[in-house]
Amino acid sequence: MEGNKGLIMRSTGSWYEIRSESGKVFKGRLKGKFKLKGPKTSNPVTVGDRVIYAVEDEANETVVIEEIIPRTNYIIRKSVHKTGQGQLMAANVDQAIFVMTLKSPKTSLGFLDRFLVTAEAFRIPVTIVFNKMDLLNEEEEDQIFEYAALYQELGYGILFTSIPRSQGVDEFKAMFAGKVSLLAGHSGVGKSSLLNLVSPHLNIKVKEISDFAQKGVHTTTYSTMWELGPETYLIDSPGINELGVMEIEKEELSHYFPEMRALIGECKFNNCLHISEPACAVLKAFEAGDIAHSRYLSYLSIFENNDNRR
Repeated sequence: MEGNKGLIMRSTGSWYEIRSESGKVFKGRLKGKFKLKGPKTSNPVTVGDRVIYAVEDEANETVVIEEIIPRTNYIIRKSVHKTGQGQLMAANVDQAIFVMTLKSPKTSLGFLDRFLVTAEAFRIPVTIVFNKMDLLNEEEEDQIFEYAALYQELGYGILFTSIPRSQGVDEFKAMFAGKVSLLAGHSGVGKSSLLNLVSPHLNIKVKEISDFAQKGVHTTTYSTMWELGPETYLIDSPGINELGVMEIEKEELSHYFPEMRALIGECKFNNCLHISEPACAVLKAFEAGDIAHSRYLSYLSIFENNDNRR
């Protein structure tokens, strides 16, 4: 029984949960002499990967992964534990949904921008979901609408949600049909609660926000893929509090900021880094207020800081 195709649904380190084309789920591990192509990562296989496997033990339903089918894309972040290595969060994704909150906990725009740059590198469309709208006072609401206008203008989808008010919930549920979606965001922003509204049968663990530094409690260590319906899969990434940008050359970074990408070719020098060069179209746009201050700061932060944590 060789050449079976499967989909990685869950990873627990050395073992993987693999869904066969017939829908049967096997427990699998990597072949001993597994040749790795692609990025240097702490996890060679990730959820969303399509693989070829051979059945090892029919009785115990275990298989050996022999090959990774080439990926259409992947989302990677810097490994928190291993310097110079990446951690794959997901592969073969149709869209990413980034859940953020202004309070309890607060998501920084720098963190959002790092995620957007990572998704832009593979042209993965992103919708930004502003959750917990019921916690905001009028001033904070205005702040969120200002953020939303900025990102909407850059081409990102926007949704406002509040579970107690049932705000945006139907729209949130409708986003997933027929797609492989990656759900991301800090721990504690309400991803699990929103997901349980989409598919109550999944009963995803929800934990209270920790008081400690309002960072949220980690409820997931590895990404998990859930089957929501026909051709509809959701990848719930671990609650991430740090996101380092990987594999992007400094010269290319501006290509992943849509407002800067639009100006490429207008700078005096074709290798312009948009920091202090003369006759730079990006700096000119920034000084004129056409590029948001927060976005240019994110560009500098990613450019200058190899570790990229904030």
